[in-house]
Amino acid sequence: MCVTARFLVVLDADSTLIRNEVIELIADEAGRGAEVAAATEAAMRGEIDFATSLRSRVEALAGVPTSAFARVLTRIEPTPGVTDLVAAVHERGGVVGVVSGGFHEILDELAPRLGVDVWRANRLAAADGILTGAVDGPIVDAQAKADQLTAWAAERGVDPRRTIAIGDGSNDLLMIEAAGLGIAFNAKPAVRAAAPLVTARVDLSQLIPLLP
Repeated sequence: MCVTARFLVVLDADSTLIRNEVIELIADEAGRGAEVAAATEAAMRGEIDFATSLRSRVEALAGVPTSAFARVLTRIEPTPGVTDLVAAVHERGGVVGVVSGGFHEILDELAPRLGVDVWRANRLAAADGILTGAVDGPIVDAQAKADQLTAWAAERGVDPRRTIAIGDGSNDLLMIEAAGLGIAFNAKPAVRAAAPLVTARVDLSQLIPLLP
């Protein structure tokens, strides 16, 4: 049974919780980083369907050994202020969630280090320690992100009006819309245009005064 909370803060992972795009770091292991980076940028701007784009980009990861995840983790840069924000949420009786179009293989290691309470992401299919180039299971897309925010709030007894969503890409827009307060952080133009609140500095601690 989940412990109730005063409020819920849900962040995107790539370019929000962390400075990196994890799929690009994994693609570097296959020598396809630039190719995947261009496709990621287009997806985050909303130019192409996220699920279609993700499947295409994951295909470029075929052949990468799962041992590469350890090297990828060493390259991850947490966003400035993230631990301050997480600590402030906890001090005020809130819960921190991360819902990501990225991957559990990285987030399962990273999220606990940063003090995140709950998280959800995609999974990469692998066979004999090698990535197959496919996503394992349903894709965490924009609707899944919004649904997960709503589900976590219900599990913790949080009024939807006391939820905060923070994201940068077009696949965060439904989550931002679903939250009591939606924040465009380090965001693409379409997200800045649609979000109720836009932040200029890439420092998550600046959001602490917005906590209930």
